[in-house]
Amino acid sequence: MGQSTLPEERTLTTLHTIALAMDTLAASGVPYERLLAGSGLVRSDLDTPDKLIRHTQELRVFANALACTRDPALGLSLGLRMHVSAYGILGYTMLASRTLRDALELALARPILLGTYFNLSLERDGDEARLVARDYRYAPELETFNTELCMTSLLTVVRDLLGEPVTPRRLLLPFAPPAHAALYADKLGCPVRFEAGAGVLAFDAALLDRPLPLADPVTCHSGLQQCLKLDARLSDRHDVLEQIRDHLDGHLRESATLHCVARRLHRSERTLRRHLQRLNTSYQRVLDEVRYDKARRLLADTDLPIYLIAEQLGYSETASFRHAFQRWSGQSPSLYRR
Repeated sequence: MGQSTLPEERTLTTLHTIALAMDTLAASGVPYERLLAGSGLVRSDLDTPDKLIRHTQELRVFANALACTRDPALGLSLGLRMHVSAYGILGYTMLASRTLRDALELALARPILLGTYFNLSLERDGDEARLVARDYRYAPELETFNTELCMTSLLTVVRDLLGEPVTPRRLLLPFAPPAHAALYADKLGCPVRFEAGAGVLAFDAALLDRPLPLADPVTCHSGLQQCLKLDARLSDRHDVLEQIRDHLDGHLRESATLHCVARRLHRSERTLRRHLQRLNTSYQRVLDEVRYDKARRLLADTDLPIYLIAEQLGYSETASFRHAFQRWSGQSPSLYRR
């Protein structure tokens, strides 16, 4: 049975980064309607702290933000404003941790709560500590933005935790120098090297064992328990959505209904619909995403005629598939295949 290869359509996250982007751009006069366009989100969603969204929705807001501001260094600016408190209970638990190492290891062990687009790790080489970001697999046009946001937000978190303006030893980035490359040294105060194998924020390893000024073992223990519960809740919802996607991917030709999926997964239709509503999505939207995902794979990796691809996706008429693909991607299946 197949599985969606688009991580941005499967992974869940919180609203904290979108909230930061909206607050930052609102100060520049950018209306929230433009930022949220096409994301499936509305302004009132940001007043619901426990609301979960998919990475595909967050990425749409990021793309809108770049288009609205035309600021190629927006990722740098947002990351430097991404304070540890923006991560909710995870951030406050980090602040109450014993040392910087404890705080960072706590966060890196729970990537769902961080909402990261990377595989993050903490490494040490002699007297140098490194926060490393690898394996970006999301929207390629947003790689520079997301890498900048990730690396500078990590720096901001380190500074917040220690309560001092730490200057990195160096920053490594996996892409070629962008047009705004000169801004890096100005904003970060350290040497920057491009076209590296991964994103790396390097700093003095002695800082890892530095006691944190707001350390409190009771608060840290209490916060950790809440983090574990939230992590489990996010993972459970993620697992249910994965099960629905996985079933659909292998049964699209049957034009599966939610009732059919619920029966095969041994759950009630009402339970599945409630799960989807909590994830700010619907069965039709999930079905469309799985079809779009599979259509792109079949168009890119096979020579199947368009009408056979339409059949495999559960369409009785090729014209219906062509219309749907145009709506999803902004281009025809034939043009996409080129």
